Amino acid sequence: MDKIYEHSLVEEKIYKEWEEKGYFKPEVHPDGKPYCIILPPPNANGDLHFGHAMFVIEDILIRYHRMKGEAALWLPGTDHAGTETQFVFEKKLQQEGKSRFDFNRQELYDMIWKYVGENRGGIENQLRRLGFSLDWTREKFTLDPDIVEIVKQTFRKMYDDKLVYRDYRLVNYCTRDGTSFSDLEVVHEEKVNPLYYIKYGPLTLATTRPETKFGDTAVAVHPDDKRYQQYIGKELEIEDVLGKSKIKVIADESVDPTFGTGVVKITPAHDFADYETGKRHNLPMKQVIGFDGKLNHYAGKFEGLYVKQARVAVVEEMNKKGLIEKVDEKYVSRIGVCYKCKTVLEPLPLEQWYVKVGPLIENAIKAVDNGFTKIYPENFVHILKQWYAGLRDWNISRQNVWGIQIPVWYEVVNSEDFSVSFIDSKRELQKGTLKEMIDKGFSVEEIVTGLQKVIAPITAKIVFEEQKEKGKTYLPETDTFDTWFSSGQWPYVTLKTAQKGDFEKFYPTSVMETGYDILRAWVSRMLMLGLYIANGKHETDLEKIKNTVPFKDVVLHGLVNDPYGKKMSKSKGNVVNPLELVTQYGADAVRFALVYGTGLGNDQAMSYGKLDASRKFTNKLWNMARFIEMQVKESGLSLTEEMKHPAAEGEDLEMVTKTQGLIKDITKFIDAYQFNLAAELLYEFIWHTVADKFLEYVKVSSNKKQSLTILYDQVFRDCLKLLHPFMPFVTEEIYQRLYPKEAEKTALIISSWPK
Repeated sequence: MDKIYEHSLVEEKIYKEWEEKGYFKPEVHPDGKPYCIILPPPNANGDLHFGHAMFVIEDILIRYHRMKGEAALWLPGTDHAGTETQFVFEKKLQQEGKSRFDFNRQELYDMIWKYVGENRGGIENQLRRLGFSLDWTREKFTLDPDIVEIVKQTFRKMYDDKLVYRDYRLVNYCTRDGTSFSDLEVVHEEKVNPLYYIKYGPLTLATTRPETKFGDTAVAVHPDDKRYQQYIGKELEIEDVLGKSKIKVIADESVDPTFGTGVVKITPAHDFADYETGKRHNLPMKQVIGFDGKLNHYAGKFEGLYVKQARVAVVEEMNKKGLIEKVDEKYVSRIGVCYKCKTVLEPLPLEQWYVKVGPLIENAIKAVDNGFTKIYPENFVHILKQWYAGLRDWNISRQNVWGIQIPVWYEVVNSEDFSVSFIDSKRELQKGTLKEMIDKGFSVEEIVTGLQKVIAPITAKIVFEEQKEKGKTYLPETDTFDTWFSSGQWPYVTLKTAQKGDFEKFYPTSVMETGYDILRAWVSRMLMLGLYIANGKHETDLEKIKNTVPFKDVVLHGLVNDPYGKKMSKSKGNVVNPLELVTQYGADAVRFALVYGTGLGNDQAMSYGKLDASRKFTNKLWNMARFIEMQVKESGLSLTEEMKHPAAEGEDLEMVTKTQGLIKDITKFIDAYQFNLAAELLYEFIWHTVADKFLEYVKVSSNKKQSLTILYDQVFRDCLKLLHPFMPFVTEEIYQRLYPKEAEKTALIISSWPK
């Protein structure tokens, strides 16, 4: 064996050998018990980040169960990541001096497809560099045609079962990204905004948003507030920045009498609470902010200003007219911002498709309560249930080009009811009603070809492709599905489309392992949707639920932060590329450092100290192997001949007994998902019990051949096998060098787990 272990010369060679010989396929143990993990699909728009290195936990499990003789499948794939990918691509266009509005729908989609295709291959190679034993012959992508077809079928089934519906209501809208988001994707930040005390006739009210006053359709007070009883139900004449106007005073129990003056303005089209108040009192909605983030015609002379500009201009005008009593400059409020670009989100009215979550949640909770799906660590069960308890119907419409288009059409009865926006042949954005565009000379075909967005009236007749009739005009739904809607079906769609028989053999899957930070966004939705589509008839029978959960165990790891414990972020400039560390320390050291010393579900700070210690452990293992190889040769024994095992006694017997105890403990720890305890015990045992003590004993043993035989043919081989799931490259290389006769028959990766 070489004097120094060079990971750069070993890792690529061994991985290629594993892959070419088909060792990652479950078919290596065709009669084994099925065991399956579906890889949480990385976004196909860029390189891996450090969180993806935590896939090491899944690889430990897959290698462990493969060595136990099970038909272990770890199925890889990537996610198209609709909004995020389009956001990244549009930033790329901006750097080139271009815009998404320079291209029609199909052109933009094709460009993003090419961009994603170039990145996906890089991601696969990065996963290989970390030693992840994924079955690449079954790799899937969320936009594979067979997956897209199933996602659309799920939507159709939910439509028929009345679990999806279309409604016109307020949504969280990012005017920069040009799309709505579900509540889950909204990031709330505390911000200091001035609180303006504004005169509304005889009343004064407090607001942080004077620019939306053009959309006010009432002012409200609490019904028990004695200060304002005389005004309830009356219509007040008020002085406004655009002249005199009238506004009604209503009483509503949602008003907090202690906030400001106890009077609030009601703007149903631009505030979620006001929207609900408006529904209770049958108030009209006046949308004064457009989807481009600018004020519209209702704002009069302020039309065309962006929200922040309008706020300054309106306040200035109100000050001139003496309509502002005072301003609290230090008012702190929670503001919703876009999770990608941090733009302040606007509550805007838009028709969208929604999932009725109530029935889906019911079965998901039954699955957890009855132990059909277990969650580790257990404290996350409460978090999941809390999330389900407060979950509103899920908005699955996104105004993106990149993604799976919602497969419905709207019948055009009155072309004045349909609003459209599209790019014409001169690369100019056209906006208006369908009738206006046709009157300008555009054909329906031209409009559909360049379509960016169609806004159909909520009363429009909805049809699916096969229901369209000849002679009638239809416009397609241009929104795409929320990415979580397709990825929420991931265990089901991957096994249904990978290879024939996979679904029947591997569903329900064994483990879903991922970061706790996407428990709500992804795991919760996989549980809801997986049960629904596998269940068939949405039955609530417990036996049916048990057999149709998407996964039996949910295993949640923590976040990997920077060395100072801060979250890694490109904007902070503290992102560490895991592959740079693989190059420096070796994949085995990086893998071992990630699980050593950190319990499941706990965050950790990336530690160069642990990385260095893990690399030294790799070298220690190599040096132990070299020592054994030299001792065997010096003792006249052979690495290629079977050794006779005399009955162990004394310290030899004690070492065998300790090793048997180690096997039981490591097995117990992995079965309980206590990877940190397994790693720590392996480190201590191999370094301090075997290397520091037993190797030294072998040197001076009175029966050296017996002691060396036990070290070589039992203790060290078992240690290699136990360590293999954690440090696969160095253990495989040592196994092939130190046990060449066995290695001719089988590789360490598919050898048997020690008993």
